[in-house]
Amino acid sequence: MTEYSERAEYSERLLERPTRKEAAGRIRFVWLILIPLLAILSEVYVSRFKWLWFLGYLELPLLITVHFALHRRSPIAAVFYGMSIGLVQDSLSSQPIGMLGIVKTLVGYFAASVSMRFDVDNPVVTFILSFFFYFFHQFFYWVLDRALLGHAVNFDA
Repeated sequence: MTEYSERAEYSERLLERPTRKEAAGRIRFVWLILIPLLAILSEVYVSRFKWLWFLGYLELPLLITVHFALHRRSPIAAVFYGMSIGLVQDSLSSQPIGMLGIVKTLVGYFAASVSMRFDVDNPVVTFILSFFFYFFHQFFYWVLDRALLGHAVNFDA
């Protein structure tokens, strides 16, 4: 074989094999779907056990939405991610469909917008923003429940 044909064969093998970025992209896509689904399912099933009442305050789908929005720094992607997590969460709960979808959409948008202004690589800033967006989520859920459904919601439940 000539030197040219050996180089051509080698370059064809390089073109056929997936790169590390492509392989990591496939894995990332699976985790973007698998982790929120597990968080939503854990929230649905943990609420059924009375002896795990203290885990009722842990909003894993909200934390995943905030984490995605803060680290992706794209308001459009965060809107769709928060919307999809909220709608799946609504469909598996006994709440009206759309309430958590709307609230998590707002949280995703505002978290992504805030992440462009602050250094979210600092864990203290990320913790403070996550804490803030938890109360932001609770407040907007209360406002929507009062305005759209006319329910009185307790903040401790």
